[in-house]
Amino acid sequence: MSESRVHGAFAPDAATAHQNLHSEAGALRGEHSGRSRNPVIKVADLAWLEFEKPDLDRAEVFARDFGFGVAARTERELWLRGTFAGSPCMVIRRGRASRFIGPAFRAAEPADLDRLARVTGAAAREADVPGGGRTVDLLDPSGFRVRVVHCGEELAELPGQQPQLLNFGTGHPRVNTPQRPPREPSRIQRLGHVVLETNVFARALDWYLDTLGMIVSDFLFLDGQRERGPTMAFIRCDQGTVPVDHHTLAMHLGPACGYVHSAYQVTDLDALAAGGEYLNERGYQRSWGIGRHIQGSQIFDYWRDPDRFMLEHFADGDLFASDLAPGWAPMSTSGLAQWGPPATRDFLGASPSPSRVREVVRTLRGDNELDPARLLGLLKATNS
Repeated sequence: MSESRVHGAFAPDAATAHQNLHSEAGALRGEHSGRSRNPVIKVADLAWLEFEKPDLDRAEVFARDFGFGVAARTERELWLRGTFAGSPCMVIRRGRASRFIGPAFRAAEPADLDRLARVTGAAAREADVPGGGRTVDLLDPSGFRVRVVHCGEELAELPGQQPQLLNFGTGHPRVNTPQRPPREPSRIQRLGHVVLETNVFARALDWYLDTLGMIVSDFLFLDGQRERGPTMAFIRCDQGTVPVDHHTLAMHLGPACGYVHSAYQVTDLDALAAGGEYLNERGYQRSWGIGRHIQGSQIFDYWRDPDRFMLEHFADGDLFASDLAPGWAPMSTSGLAQWGPPATRDFLGASPSPSRVREVVRTLRGDNELDPARLLGLLKATNS
């Protein structure tokens, strides 16, 4: 494998970087390129996620136990943050039922909002965010409200957890000092990504690439159905030569259009594991973990909040620059992790409820991308 020097270190050539790493191979001739030729804008990052819940007090208790800080709290809104400077991670507004509203992405420049508004016909307006700013609100093909924002003021950095000093092989920086990571909440540093399910996968994928200028890191396809195109994409922001998270958004084909999980970066494995023990002692439900993913390479630990939303602590994720082409790999449960316990039925959503069955039946009869062959392929992937 040839090598080139990137950011002061040797890195694999863009053409061969996927080989033997996190996906089986690159694209075949004629397959999706994973990017748009002329996107409207290129968003810089995921800003925050928006939810509604009826009980903000209960939501705040879990948020603090999970490791969020509180950026602002009113009778009707709860803004949560990490320790890094920047925008909040999440806003929870009081509502009649618990539901996910949609993601907000950060515009690279204020002028991007004007261009986006002009091309889409949406209006740019003042954003209801601590510190102020402007937003353009859109609807993606799945029906999620997608905000593109430029914040007036950034939140200041807060003190964070320090990474543990580790001894490796012949390197022993820690001498005469025992290792005692405190059992406390895994202090969130920042929002990493959100995963969504959609029954209009191809349309939604192209919308994010064409409208927001995002690019694909990895495609997954159903075994025996590769010629029909991918059924999952891990999508990152395009900041040129600046390395960014392997995925800021991931989407997969399914019977519904809904939230799957969101992920929040913590300092290291010790912070993640000790924070998990803290959550377990307080009676919260672990959905799956601890393990290390394949696509993205993150060390992960998944939890359910009291409203059954899934949230992930992660550490040590991959960073890709824009010159890396998408990888292609078959979709399977065994392909979700390099190591760790088997994926649980809760994580996979493999315990169908009557409402889920009705959802499948309704989708199969509707105008979308799920048909019986696709459904059987997804079920096969869940058990492979």
